[in-house]
Amino acid sequence: MTSSHAQADNPGSPLQRLIETAIAARENAVAPYSRFRVGAALETTTGEMIGGCNIENATYGLTVCAERVALFRAIAQGQRHFRRIVIVAETEEPTPPCGACRQVLWEFGGDLEVILAHPLTRQVSAVHRLSQLLPCAFDSRFLTAKAEEK
Repeated sequence: MTSSHAQADNPGSPLQRLIETAIAARENAVAPYSRFRVGAALETTTGEMIGGCNIENATYGLTVCAERVALFRAIAQGQRHFRRIVIVAETEEPTPPCGACRQVLWEFGGDLEVILAHPLTRQVSAVHRLSQLLPCAFDSRFLTAKAEEK
């Protein structure tokens, strides 16, 4: 683990509640093709917790990951400032967000804390900063620089 404050030992702690939110969201996953159910919970800077689950589509390309569902729900509710995200999947190894989710999380959340947990043990498996998972991220800085040249 890369962060000491990400322990979820206290059942009533904000982190444990965030893990529980991700686990509850995972229960709603629609994964008839892969059977790979994922839950995510995003915490705003004001402490609100918004869950999301993966939703598959027969074309696969239109499938949406749990992380993006949580983020898009939060944005639709008017949230714009985020502290951290918890991702849960029933896998032996901690399951980090895919590349597309990393990019979208960076765009809207910046260098979030990314906490990976297991839904059965309810324990934190790994903690990262998004900048560790997405080094040399592309964002609006590059677009702004190009626009200023004109």
